[in-house]
Amino acid sequence: MSTELADIEHVPETWTRDHLLDLESLTKEEITLILDTAVSFKHATDGCRRKVATLSGCTCANLFFENSTRTRASFSLAARRLGADTLEFSASGSSLSKGETFIDTARNIQAMNVDAMTVRHQTPGTPHLLAQQLECSVINAGDGPHEHPTQGLLDILTIREHREEIAGLTVALVGDIAHSRTARSNIWGLMKLGARVIVCGPSTLVSPQWQELGVEVAHDLDAILPRCDVLNLLRIQFERQFTRPFPSVREYALLYAMNRDRMSRAKDDILIMAPGPINRGVEITPDVADGPQSVILDQVTNGLAVRMAVLWLLCGKRK
Repeated sequence: MSTELADIEHVPETWTRDHLLDLESLTKEEITLILDTAVSFKHATDGCRRKVATLSGCTCANLFFENSTRTRASFSLAARRLGADTLEFSASGSSLSKGETFIDTARNIQAMNVDAMTVRHQTPGTPHLLAQQLECSVINAGDGPHEHPTQGLLDILTIREHREEIAGLTVALVGDIAHSRTARSNIWGLMKLGARVIVCGPSTLVSPQWQELGVEVAHDLDAILPRCDVLNLLRIQFERQFTRPFPSVREYALLYAMNRDRMSRAKDDILIMAPGPINRGVEITPDVADGPQSVILDQVTNGLAVRMAVLWLLCGKRK
């Protein structure tokens, strides 16, 4: 057996969790274990291209109550890469329309001998509620504006691959911080690994209260740009807003879009990231999104590795 396969033969005894609900409650050591496991899977499977039957006989269900492309597809593919069966659930066309409760729906799916349930829901705390009601492992794939732990992990893994060390880096999260579950997970994970985090955007979307978490609050991207090692550009989530937080999209792009001019004033080795979907011309221009400093597609690839690692740690522990 290769060294890489040996690394993922048995779940480490140091991993004791039954669920992955957030990064806020994880320790630095637990976050590092997930990242290291993801790297082992990338090595053992030729960049997550080949299967390893580590979860043969397990069943992983995806319950998505919000739209998703990258997260849903990669959780499904990650389970199949591990040899598990998958069960896909969509709220539209389900018995929820007949009056069945959310909890009853989840319990019925669990009764099909499901080992792990990945949940995306518009209400914060929904995965935490399910974890109290179900016996299978629950994975938070995004609960409203609260957290998106695997997105935070894949972002951090991408930074670590390109910069080796997280500690000492300055990472700016730019955009709709108020409504971003990605921002919260990144903040918790990055700070625990020793990075300096800046949240930047219009004052209507970046409150001074974020300083209570230990991050720097800024409203002028051009002022902080020379200090940044990484920029993570977040989408404006109009679907979660009741009032327009700025006069126009054009004005937002003028002040906060990463474009060719701003790239010329940034560090030569700055990393440009975005959790997707990206709105070209709003938070980032096409030449930057597709440019040499962009690692946006690396994030997608690492999402598969991270989700393989999470499923294996949770289901493997149960096995």
